[in-house]
Amino acid sequence: MARALARPEARARLEGAARVVVLGCGKAAGAMARAVEAALAPRIAAGLVVVKDGYRAPTRVVEVAEAGHPVPDARGVRAAARLLELARAAGPDDLVLVLVSGGGSALAVAPAPPVTLEDKQAVTRLLLAAGATIDELNAVRKHLSLLKGGQLARAAAPAPVLALILSDVVGDRVDVVASGPTAPDPTTFADALAVLERRGVRPRVPPTVLARLEAGAAGAIPETPKPGDPLFDRVLNLVVGDNALVLAAAADAARALGYAPHVLTRTLTGEARAVARRLVAEARALAGPACLLAGGETTVTVRGAGRGGRCQEFALAAALELAPDDALVVLAAGTDGTDGPTDAAGALVDAGTVARGRAAGQDARRALEDNDAYTFLRAAGDLLETGPTNTNLLDIYLLLQPGRGVPAR
Repeated sequence: MARALARPEARARLEGAARVVVLGCGKAAGAMARAVEAALAPRIAAGLVVVKDGYRAPTRVVEVAEAGHPVPDARGVRAAARLLELARAAGPDDLVLVLVSGGGSALAVAPAPPVTLEDKQAVTRLLLAAGATIDELNAVRKHLSLLKGGQLARAAAPAPVLALILSDVVGDRVDVVASGPTAPDPTTFADALAVLERRGVRPRVPPTVLARLEAGAAGAIPETPKPGDPLFDRVLNLVVGDNALVLAAAADAARALGYAPHVLTRTLTGEARAVARRLVAEARALAGPACLLAGGETTVTVRGAGRGGRCQEFALAAALELAPDDALVVLAAGTDGTDGPTDAAGALVDAGTVARGRAAGQDARRALEDNDAYTFLRAAGDLLETGPTNTNLLDIYLLLQPGRGVPAR
């Protein structure tokens, strides 16, 4: 944070401010607030950040609230209302410093009446189960909100806004991270309706949601602020961390252990189980000792009734690709320390995973088809449980191809 605040464009905003008001949302917001306090404590007049349960960081001036994720709850509604209140109270000589990281969409939820929290919960669940991408989720959520899609920046007017952003999205688009509370929104009400149609959930969404989106598409409700709006002349959005940092650190660690790192991509997308099969094939083709690395965010289309997340599904699908004598070791994990609605960050699997699960009474293929990777991988002893990391920089996928005499695990 100190390095980001020292950047000339950020320093210019700080030097002209009488007071600093710190606002934030996301899994990393607590740690970010603590770092900002270390740099700016005497100048911070007030502040509030909202984080996922368990991601609280010790702060002195900035209040830290916890709320539900990935499905929003009433605590997130209260936190969002307070964020908007603090933003509206800022004056033209103040600086509103906004700390944004992944998870903020669910953690700071401000339903636009008559849409209720329960309506937004229902839509979120439907879209997650349908395999919606983060872009699709956010297009809908922005148009059901009073805060997202640049509307927090609108609330802060006429105060200038400096947003420091940790990116958990492919492409590092500031309008997508936490649904872009300080960024212009290129999506429309019509786009949100198209997402519901494309994902096959339109007939099942609450009537208030459909009514709002249809009214907005017809021009009866004002749109979110768009690119080119003069509002953003006083807003500076800076990405201060992304998945490239994670992959660079992993490559350095692999190199130090004697593995040649091969960074495939930091924009990995696609259905988790299909991507797993492809990456296992690519890792097999490497001459070991080698480490295949990728960053990004896969998706899971939920058809079963099990538990898990995209990294666990990737890991289980990869394990099913490994022959008993295969030397590959595969890790898939969320850098935030949680994968889906579970207490695991992901999993670490090898050629023995399927057999270990079978010995514990589990069937790997049945678990995959039921989207129940969590149950199988726990039985196999292959879950990766780190606890909250207080950051959020997308997922990391790591496949080790050992050479002769090099232990992979």
